[in-house]
Amino acid sequence: MKKRLLPWMRETVETIVIAFILAFLIRTFVVQAFYIPSGSMQPNLQIGDRILAYKFLYGLKNVKRGDIIVFKFPLNPRKDFIKRVIGLPGDIIKVENKEIYVNGKQLSEPYIVHGDKWNSGFPRDEYPPTPVPAGSLFMLGDNRDSSDDSRYWGFVPAKNIVGEAFLVYWPLWRIRIMGGFSYQEHIERKENY
Repeated sequence: MKKRLLPWMRETVETIVIAFILAFLIRTFVVQAFYIPSGSMQPNLQIGDRILAYKFLYGLKNVKRGDIIVFKFPLNPRKDFIKRVIGLPGDIIKVENKEIYVNGKQLSEPYIVHGDKWNSGFPRDEYPPTPVPAGSLFMLGDNRDSSDDSRYWGFVPAKNIVGEAFLVYWPLWRIRIMGGFSYQEHIERKENY
């Protein structure tokens, strides 16, 4: 009886150890789950949504304007934040009357929300032309009037990038694949109508 039980126990322990190692490697290098604690990305991400972020080979060279990314908060790297990429290295960002300008051109942003009809001034609704430093990103939440973002605490260094959000997996009725918002595709669609 012991001879039959020993191989079974050994295989079970080996399977569990391998499963933990694989889970650790996947979470560290491939994909990681995150919880959305605030409404700064509404309506696209709701409080309580759970998302997956793709980490494998995702860094500054892969980032596109419009991507929704998870990053380490620059003022407290133990906290993860999620926002939309607005400014890439070298871009000049300006906010005027709640409108975003990148390199002098107004962005068309159909995904954003402005809850307040009034302007509260600098830095939320008015932000002077500011260049994005090399190796950094300018990040904004989609719920612009209720977002703690680069307008308040500055740029996100490339080393703080965790990954790109690609899937809402909870709650079940909100399951969907997320894609970065392509400004170029939006401009082309707008010009064709």
